[in-house]
Amino acid sequence: MSDTVPPLGLGTSGNDDPDQCAESVRTALELGYRHVDTAQMYDNEVAVGEGVAAADVDREDVFVATKIHPENLAGEDVLDTAEASLDRLGLEYVDLLYVHWPIRAYDPADTLPAFDELHEAGLTRHVGVSNFTPDLLREADEILDAPVVANQVEVHPLLPPREDLVAACEAVGADLVAYAPFCRRAALDVPGVEAVAERHGVSTAQVCLAWSLTKGCKPIPKATGHEHLADNWAALDLELSDEDVARIDGIEERYRRFDPDGSPWET
Repeated sequence: MSDTVPPLGLGTSGNDDPDQCAESVRTALELGYRHVDTAQMYDNEVAVGEGVAAADVDREDVFVATKIHPENLAGEDVLDTAEASLDRLGLEYVDLLYVHWPIRAYDPADTLPAFDELHEAGLTRHVGVSNFTPDLLREADEILDAPVVANQVEVHPLLPPREDLVAACEAVGADLVAYAPFCRRAALDVPGVEAVAERHGVSTAQVCLAWSLTKGCKPIPKATGHEHLADNWAALDLELSDEDVARIDGIEERYRRFDPDGSPWET
């Protein structure tokens, strides 16, 4: 793992109310979060940028990530739309720029050199990929001059990280960033997760996040209110026992929430 990405971040997928989004980003940063994740696809980069600007936290202490839309992955479109994202965010650079999905306009030989160009120009400090299988991750690592510092994928108790993906990330030095860590709340009501939460006297959300951290992932849960933001942040202090982890690992139900047309993942 690269240890480039902070251990727990704020996801903003689906947070499309501008005022609410900006306020949640500001609140999260002032609670201690240092990683904020957005994307062109989320249509909230303006609000995320407003939240970053409003927070009483120095810009250089905030790790801002965004992603290039799958339809914008042709080389010239990557360059043009990355600059448009920076304009919307109100930032001179982002800390991490992702390929959002390796689908639609994605062509590694055309797409990835554009990411190198943005990295060399200082418009992004780091380059990452999202929803990449082990083979696609290795291919990207071979083509890119910049290190691949992260692969962002769906991870939660109903979809644990695959061993081959973990190994591939370790081989290239990439952090495994976990989106949808609650499986859009479905994982919060699983009996195994509930039992561990009851044992520790904490929320099932904290259990899901602590479990993800034990797997070497960097989860980015979405939250919009102070109470939920603070509760998620407290997961950093929750220590699960080997028995706790084994109980969650033993959940047999499997479910992938995100599977767009052209997804490289087996359903």
